[in-house]
Amino acid sequence: MDFELNDEQTMLRDTVRDVLGNTYDVETLRAQTATDLGWSTDLWKQLAEIGILGLPFAEADGGMDAGPVEVAAVLGEIGRSLAPEPVLDCAFLPGVLIARTADDDQRRDLLTDVAAGDLLLAWAHVEPGDRWPVAQVSTTATERDGGWVLSGTKNPVLHGDCANKIVVSARAGDEIGLFLADADADGVTRTAYRTHDLRRGAQLTFDDAPAHRLGSGDAAEAIAYAEAFAQMALCAEAVGAMEKALYLTTDYLKQRKQFGVPLAKFQTLTQRAADMYVKLELARSLSLYATATLAEGRVDPTVSSRAKLQIGRSATSIGQEAIQMHGGIGMTVEYPVGHYTSRLTAIGHTLGGAEEHLRQLSRSIADWDMLTVI
Repeated sequence: MDFELNDEQTMLRDTVRDVLGNTYDVETLRAQTATDLGWSTDLWKQLAEIGILGLPFAEADGGMDAGPVEVAAVLGEIGRSLAPEPVLDCAFLPGVLIARTADDDQRRDLLTDVAAGDLLLAWAHVEPGDRWPVAQVSTTATERDGGWVLSGTKNPVLHGDCANKIVVSARAGDEIGLFLADADADGVTRTAYRTHDLRRGAQLTFDDAPAHRLGSGDAAEAIAYAEAFAQMALCAEAVGAMEKALYLTTDYLKQRKQFGVPLAKFQTLTQRAADMYVKLELARSLSLYATATLAEGRVDPTVSSRAKLQIGRSATSIGQEAIQMHGGIGMTVEYPVGHYTSRLTAIGHTLGGAEEHLRQLSRSIADWDMLTVI
């Protein structure tokens, strides 16, 4: 299999890199994330105009009908730039769920608006007390007066503070269904908060909140695909962030002098930087593995866990080493390397950390005929 991007994919990556690179440096990032919204609506419209927000949706739904490879290329650039725009949380992820469950009219109307940048979605699935991979889904959906009402609490809902509509998982009898609720509807209480990686989240409480069902039947298969899609995208974003953290570190070693010579002349530091590179390439390989698996149409939780485990280990090591080798400046908010480490930490805690994925993989050992220790 060819792991290199083709010409069109390279052009997509470079376009996103130019747009984000021309928008964000560390000062601009700090200023933008300090606003109430935490990201730029102007940049959001710009991303919509070049087709990024509708990337994974069908052309009939206003999208570009792109696959996981293109999505990973875009998320990698978001990771490199630390762009806070919620492309995954408010467009790609809930949009993929709608694409797999909604009927034709629902899907077309919603996704066209998302691709145009006019509608912000959020995915409300996790509930207080849940620990990956178990999602209790105790939120209930009840038929009433020809429609549905939702009752329950969802937290964390990533970027649920700014979403116009929420895709909600809820129990409808013996099934888990997906429902679409207006974020400002009666019966919806939204409590917003900021996260340490300069992003936003919210707790959503539904108290007989009106909603529309997306499609019919059990949505377990669509939810499983969405989680694999999110894991793949987060891995790609993490690789982009690790790549930039390594670049910042090696560039600093070349410029910073001690005893009259650059730090890059100290063998111990260059060996530590080489170890960072090895861990980056391990993470990149597993990220490609997860992307290629999804591109083949296979939803394999084992592959996702393998990728997320290595991503988590590499991210922790690279983030810590980057700060250590920068010294005190690495801990300051004025310098970007600490922000990369914070974002990598947040990715590591989303949809299961390294320990949870290792535990999940350990449970599946009995399913294999042979294990090889490397």
